[in-house]
Amino acid sequence: MKKKKTAKSITMDDYIKAAKRGNREAEIELLGPGFHSKDRAYKSKKLYTRKLKHKGGEA
Repeated sequence: MKKKKTAKSITMDDYIKAAKRGNREAEIELLGPGFHSKDRAYKSKKLYTRKLKHKGGEA
């Protein structure tokens, strides 16, 4: 059985939960709602593009 928590003690689990929630809220405030990727996939040099600067022309 789990022990009843008293209101005066803060466990390590409570601290971790509060830190995670704070980080989530700060990220949402900074970036806005919705999904934001952290890392981007490497763009291949062979990937086709129409831009002149990639074709060797003057930009």
